Amino acid sequence: MALAARLVVLVRHGETPWSLAGKHTGRTDIALTDAGRDAARRVGEALAGRAFARVLSSPLARALDTCRLAGFGDRAERDEALLEWDYGEYEGLTTPEIRAARPDWWLWRDGCPGGEAPGEVAARVDPLVASLAASEGDVLVFAHAHLLRVLAARWLGLPPSEGRLFALGTASLSALGFEREERVIARWNDDSHLRRAPSAT
Repeated sequence: MALAARLVVLVRHGETPWSLAGKHTGRTDIALTDAGRDAARRVGEALAGRAFARVLSSPLARALDTCRLAGFGDRAERDEALLEWDYGEYEGLTTPEIRAARPDWWLWRDGCPGGEAPGEVAARVDPLVASLAASEGDVLVFAHAHLLRVLAARWLGLPPSEGRLFALGTASLSALGFEREERVIARWNDDSHLRRAPSAT
């Protein structure tokens, strides 16, 4: 799928043991699985030949390693605004485990005790969104599922809770852009590069 100019290309990091198990992975520094590392290399193949004015990454290893394996590690700027949602007391738990004790819990409304509320994630992301919108040239961003979903919602001027609408798989490619003066989603949760035969080396 061809991408237009003035894009913010978003990459969710590759698979980790916790993402595979459905555990909330915020600030715990979990390494990629072998499959996650392979998927990161496929991200690089999908983006080969594209020029980016800037490359940004979350400082967490799973994002940085995805960036490096995709071939952009030497250019990456670490940005703490791209850290994943802080899940506080719910770190490492699955949604069913949380709801066993709190049946009506919903991340997009309630946030996490000892961690961040949706509005706090938005406040962290909003200055970055403004910076991305003002960038000259395309920008490549490596980060995390819930963080990128909030970023997309805020790009569109929506409340952070609307990030609930934007499902995002590991090592997927998405892009935020413009249609005339309007901010739009140009591409979302594309994993077609993960289904292609590996390139010969």
